[in-house]
Amino acid sequence: MSSRRTPVVVVTGFDAVAVDAVARSAQTPGTVVVHHDLVELSLGIITRTMRSLDTDGVVRAQVTRIDLDHGCVSCALREDLLPLLRALHRREGVERIVLQLDPLIEPEPLCWAIDAVVVADVPGAVDGPAARDVRIEAVVGCVDAGTWLTDATGDTTLSEVGLIRDEDDERTVAQLAVGHVGHADALVVHGVAEDGWQAALLMAVLARLAPIAPVLLALPERPITETVVGTLLAAVPDTARRGAMTGAHDPLLPGQPPLDADCGVRLVEFHSDRPMHPGRLHDAIDCLLEGVVCSRGRLWLATQPDEALWIESAGGGLRVATGGPWLAAMSDDEVDACDPERVSMAALRWHPEFGDRDTSIVVLSLRADPAYIQETLRGACLTDVEMAAGPAGWAMFDDPFGSFHRDPCVDGEVVADDADAASSAHPDLQ
Repeated sequence: MSSRRTPVVVVTGFDAVAVDAVARSAQTPGTVVVHHDLVELSLGIITRTMRSLDTDGVVRAQVTRIDLDHGCVSCALREDLLPLLRALHRREGVERIVLQLDPLIEPEPLCWAIDAVVVADVPGAVDGPAARDVRIEAVVGCVDAGTWLTDATGDTTLSEVGLIRDEDDERTVAQLAVGHVGHADALVVHGVAEDGWQAALLMAVLARLAPIAPVLLALPERPITETVVGTLLAAVPDTARRGAMTGAHDPLLPGQPPLDADCGVRLVEFHSDRPMHPGRLHDAIDCLLEGVVCSRGRLWLATQPDEALWIESAGGGLRVATGGPWLAAMSDDEVDACDPERVSMAALRWHPEFGDRDTSIVVLSLRADPAYIQETLRGACLTDVEMAAGPAGWAMFDDPFGSFHRDPCVDGEVVADDADAASSAHPDLQ
């Protein structure tokens, strides 16, 4: 990697006014702001704008229209953005890059792509990911105080609200709203809530979803300026994610969020050392979608003993993905190559027969009954009789989680550095 990688600030959120204000306020001399506009996506066009600020205070803009030659928007963005990041790193006078994201672009997979997707044929660069040349300085999530809670707890899809015309894109507004905040290192809360109670609810949720993120309250009397944005970025703690991905075997409560209730908002932790029955779990999943902001965790499914499943929900949307093999299913060499912290933590609860296999889920509840969530998930675990049948008997269960597809696709010269890492497989359960 380069000895000095160019810092990148990612600005994301549905609040277009706040996103634009933060990006412009972060635009100092030496900073390039890159924005991919998807407003003409239905016409097969993406518009990329690059803005830079001269030392004399003049903003210069370069606009490029990109024709999509295939249906995968994420691939098209990667094919344009990732080589651009590497090229900007080599451009004289560029000291920082600000990515002003369209709200349809999720920050987490974008940061993953910067870190993991190999970019070829960049003049003056060795083939490799953009992370050779750039580093994520911070992800700033912009929240509309008046609408975010509604967005984050609904079940409407992006196509249903007209944000995208691709009917195959089943993402919900809630999944994006939660992702904008959950992956953020700093938050800008813009505008005002309907009333004091809604404001308190919002802050209680944000404190549990992004517990270590400094928060800027942007009000009419406290506008978004270069000074306050600079102060916000300086307040991002050293322990912030800065684009790092969260895996199924990582701690589920990073940042030590508050575990007590506030305005009825609370984190509910579920744990089981027994595998889950796939059919009953499928029937029980609705307990993660009603009165819940989001949930996330790893599953030990009786019919899939070698690999954990990763489950995450937001509002009424749900994703289930492959989460990587259990340590107990690995060879000694594979275990030696794993994160030592993961190995050490697994050793503390190692089962003589089942190893590190377990189910652990964290639920951020807004209105749901914690006891109901616990009881429902507990009912999806194997009974004593089913446990006695052993893995051979479990393999006979019908498994609605058994049909997967792969995403993102790999196309052109932008390829995955690690095919397994590139896979985000999940059953069609949304």
